[in-house]
Amino acid sequence: MKVLITGSTGLVGKELGKKLVMEGHSLVVLVRNAEKAKLDLPFPAEIFEWYGQKDLPLVEALKGVEAVIHLAGESIASDRWTEKRKKQIYDSRILSTRILAEAINKTASVKTFISASAIGIYGNTGNELISETHAQGKDFLANVCQNWEFETKRVDTRVRVVNLRIGVVLSRQGGALEKLIPLFSAGLGGVIGNGSQWMSWIHIQDLVNLCSFSLTQESIRGPYNAVASSPVTNKIFSQCLAKAIGRSLFFPVPSLVMKIAMGDMSTIVLASQNVNSQKITDAGFKFTYPQIEGAFDEICSPIHNGQREYLAEQWVPHTSKEIFPFFCNEKNLEKLTPDFLNFKVLKKSTNEIQEGTLIEYQLKLHGIPLKWKSKIGKWEPGTSFVDDQVAGPYKRWNHTHEFIPMSSGTLMRDRVSYTLPLGRIGDLLLSWKLVKDVNRIFTYRRKVISSLFAS
Repeated sequence: MKVLITGSTGLVGKELGKKLVMEGHSLVVLVRNAEKAKLDLPFPAEIFEWYGQKDLPLVEALKGVEAVIHLAGESIASDRWTEKRKKQIYDSRILSTRILAEAINKTASVKTFISASAIGIYGNTGNELISETHAQGKDFLANVCQNWEFETKRVDTRVRVVNLRIGVVLSRQGGALEKLIPLFSAGLGGVIGNGSQWMSWIHIQDLVNLCSFSLTQESIRGPYNAVASSPVTNKIFSQCLAKAIGRSLFFPVPSLVMKIAMGDMSTIVLASQNVNSQKITDAGFKFTYPQIEGAFDEICSPIHNGQREYLAEQWVPHTSKEIFPFFCNEKNLEKLTPDFLNFKVLKKSTNEIQEGTLIEYQLKLHGIPLKWKSKIGKWEPGTSFVDDQVAGPYKRWNHTHEFIPMSSGTLMRDRVSYTLPLGRIGDLLLSWKLVKDVNRIFTYRRKVISSLFAS
């Protein structure tokens, strides 16, 4: 099936794109910056630039497309809700959906339109258990969601429309936990308010699976709550997250403090929504992570007790057999490392890289000269290899390089698990700077790989 995705460079869009390609679908994506998307997308796709306005002939992008999955929208939690910001949040969803609907009506090939929505449509509902037929709220987010879903009704009746009302998305790579995990890892995470407000959540893998399920199940139509079957209170949520990370809870954060710090946006964390997902399970969908404990165990296992994880993914249009030889030469690591590190390979212990090979480097980190020695812990040519820091600036550094066949090319995945020096003091004093450095290094790495293996 040919599928068009908006929001493809976002947290959910990236995971969904990978899954759909692996299932054999071909993808078209609408993005704001095509050049950046070529670096960021971890899957092959036909790319069109679109800003949510009528500045692109969408009928051209929709040519031959059988299904549209609309995930785009400005983040609701990145900035305070000024009137300008509220307008951006509203327009990015309502106007883009309206324009997409109009374009779909001009394209006979589109049979399915799946549009994101949110459980914010119900407003603050206290302890009441909420199904899809519940009355809708009257606050800002509820108004946005109501109008968002209304725009999908403009689509011709020949098109099957699905509205996924998404809850709090849980992932170690971003979303709601992006700011919470560093706080809890530092031992500063706590209950918000009295902790009695209900949180309806979904593991990102379940959300991606639900999108794929909705794509192929003709019986799925209209609104569905995209949340796990076991909502929890904020107190339980916080306790389970702290336990999974291996930390104790800090002091509670009073509701008044949140209202002062966040303004109207505080409704995101203070509103109570006990949302039911019975409708989608009755339709045959099965959650992989129905309980919060299992979801946090999967998410937090690589970051337990002060460990951190960085994940970078990039698709290149070459087989692993074609690109792996580049990584067999340790000198090429210098090409993949930004100049500010003054990185240089000094020597290796074997003529050819293999399991057990020791490689020594020198570099400068913020002007401080450092020596680094790594050991190749696993070496599977064309598939993966691992290097472990034997001596260097980190307490622990484990870098897994994976080469995964995808479509006619390769998904390159770098997964780094590391621990900062000095324990919790290191977390508090060094984490903000070193996390920024790691991001900067791998962004540079992706650019170089793209230039070397772009075509």
